[in-house]
Amino acid sequence: MFESLTQRLGTALGSLTGKAKLNDENIQGTLREVRMALLEADVALSVVKDFIDQVRIRAVGQEVSASLSPGQVFVKIVNEELVRIMGEGSNALDLNTQPPAIILLAGLQGAGKTTSVAKLANWLKTREKRSVMVVSTDVYRPAAIDQLRALADEGDIRFCESSPDQKPVDIARAAIDLAKKQFVEVLIVDTAGRLHVDSDMMDEIKALHDTLSPIETLFVVDAMTGQDAAISAKAFNEILPLTGVILTKADGDARGGAALSVRSVTGKPIKFMTVGETIDALDAFHPDRIASRILGMGDVLSLIEDAEQKIDKKKAKKLARKIKKGKKFDLEDFRDQIQQMNNMGGITSMLDKLPGMGQMSKVAQQKINDNSFVQMEAIINSMTPGERHYPDSINGSRKKRIASGSGTQIQDVNRMLKQHRQMQKMMKKLGKKGGMQNMMRGMEGMSQPPGSGFPRN
Repeated sequence: MFESLTQRLGTALGSLTGKAKLNDENIQGTLREVRMALLEADVALSVVKDFIDQVRIRAVGQEVSASLSPGQVFVKIVNEELVRIMGEGSNALDLNTQPPAIILLAGLQGAGKTTSVAKLANWLKTREKRSVMVVSTDVYRPAAIDQLRALADEGDIRFCESSPDQKPVDIARAAIDLAKKQFVEVLIVDTAGRLHVDSDMMDEIKALHDTLSPIETLFVVDAMTGQDAAISAKAFNEILPLTGVILTKADGDARGGAALSVRSVTGKPIKFMTVGETIDALDAFHPDRIASRILGMGDVLSLIEDAEQKIDKKKAKKLARKIKKGKKFDLEDFRDQIQQMNNMGGITSMLDKLPGMGQMSKVAQQKINDNSFVQMEAIINSMTPGERHYPDSINGSRKKRIASGSGTQIQDVNRMLKQHRQMQKMMKKLGKKGGMQNMMRGMEGMSQPPGSGFPRN
């Protein structure tokens, strides 16, 4: 996510290393590079101008403290200004109303409204422990209602039936009545999209808004559209009282223009971003964490939250007990770890959130991409239970059978077995007294990228 911007900013900010003091002369070249990086990221020009002006004002004349180098001071300022333009403070949903709290989603066609409805419902159900119902008022797009029904079934979310021969306003009224009867806490309403902002579309959404009186009206926008996302959000905000934005396809956005433009252009906060295709691929938007990731300093808090939500705690505790007792880390355990990692978005998503590993995730995509883990899981699945528990028993003929059964080559099986042995050695070290502490000490140097990090309060 935002790889191009991270790389450009990292190069630009590295040029201040070794300076004794920040002044207008020695930051001019860096600011020029930062400006070009933001423009190439498709950030709105007005946002870029404001950002550069504020950074210059704050940076000029800053003395170097005992603990911070000029480069670190400058990165600290850039970090704080990134947080400012994306919106400081809490962007949480306001659900403080008489149930059902109604959330209306609006946006252009193809932005991902319907999937965002399901993801938001799943997020409220699993993270906030709310009872949720979803309904589609999109009577124009073929199979829109069927799509939302299927997604609701997948997430075990209540679904209010509707049909293309109904009027959107009538569907909305029926959904409110059903939500009240079933004592639902939150009702999320999907609306029809168009290929562009037109008067008919706006009239219909205004009528729906008047009928529903939603406590939250969220604009769903595709992150890949850059500053156009902010422009379309602004157009909707002039018609509807938007309360926030959902940024979709953020995991595929290498530039970051939408994330950095929306708040400044519309005055409305980004509340969520989608980071994958599965129903649980929705994250709350934290400007401070995103700024940290843009500057290559990772997002450990989000990584911890992912682990809390998506790791099977029973399996994790079972493995911990096994390793502590000195038992071998076998291929069943290895497969469990692969599955846990996939649940957290895969290796590249995890590396992207680790401090100083932003560029490493690119290398991982090329050499240890998530497809390789799918292949490893297929290889392990082709083994007998005995082979998984006793990998040393896998000889040449067994490897040939396993490769054939998993649709791979013998060298793929050998590579997987080698990776398992490496993991086994690491687990053995963790099982020893002080193993975890020694491992953490070895990782301390990763906590900040060289020359760019700064002490955290």
